[in-house]
Order: sequence, then structure tokens, then C-alpha cells
Amino acid sequence: MWAHLRRQGIGVARCTVERLMRAHGWRGVTRARRIRTTVPDPAHGRAPDLVNRDFGAERPGQLHVADFTHVPLDGSPAGYTAFVAGAYAGLIAGWECSLSKETAFVERAIRQAAALRARQGHPIGGRAIHHSDAGSQYTSVRFAETLMLAGLTGSVGTVGL
Repeated sequence: MWAHLRRQGIGVARCTVERLMRAHGWRGVTRARRIRTTVPDPAHGRAPDLVNRDFGAERPGQLHVADFTHVPLDGSPAGYTAFVAGAYAGLIAGWECSLSKETAFVERAIRQAAALRARQGHPIGGRAIHHSDAGSQYTSVRFAETLMLAGLTGSVGTVGL
């Protein structure tokens, strides 16, 4: 508030502004801390980038693209939603919400996408690719096993490294 008043050309002592704000129970607006969802782990080996920023697909089920994002929640520090989208039609085939960024919640989104494709009569298989960023959730050994069981080949993007 003191800086704002100074910019407006109003000369006032900082301690006066602090005293008035304290007396009235006012607090200044603070910028929220940015939530970082992608935290690469350089110690983990990772899949090669099979997509090279070409997100086009010639047939359904050929390429799945995944990511997760922070969702602000009232009364909770963080929530996250993971998505798996088919690149051919942009269909969100699997999604999962969680209060933690653990690998299990992105794995559930993969299993959901695989189950949807199987119910539609087009099970994932062959040379299907699952592409994601380099976050530690997507480079873990456990996640690689989930991809293998779903019939997907892992691909991890290299942009921003």
C-alpha cells in the first residue's frame, strides 16, 4: 500500500501505513507462489523423444499425449489433474485427480485411457506412443511398467532442457 501511495504522489511514511493497516486488520495482496508441476529427475533414465514436436496422428490410438496441471483448491494447498489425450481427435481418453503429485495418479489416467480404447473395440497395441514431458512421474520405472502393460511405447519431450 505504501508503494502504491508513493506512485500516486502521496507522501506518507511507511510506518504510518503499517500502523493504519494493522489497526484496521488490513493486509496487502500478495502474489501466489507458482506451483511447479514438472520437476525432472536427472538421475532417472528416460525414453527418447519419438514425437519431435509433431503431434499429428494418422489413425486413432497412434499417439497419446499426457500432462498434468495444478488446480487451485479452496482450503487445500494443491490439487492436480492428469490428462491423457488422443492426438488423432483430441479426445481426452483418461483423466485423474489427486491431492498429490505421486506417480500413481498419472498411472491411473493411463489405465483409464487404455480401458476406454478397449471398450470402444480398439485396444491399444502395436506401435502406439505415449508422449509426455520430463517430469519425474513420467520417467519412473513404475510408470514405464504401466506403459508396457497398456501396450504403449514411452516418449519424453526434450523441449526446455
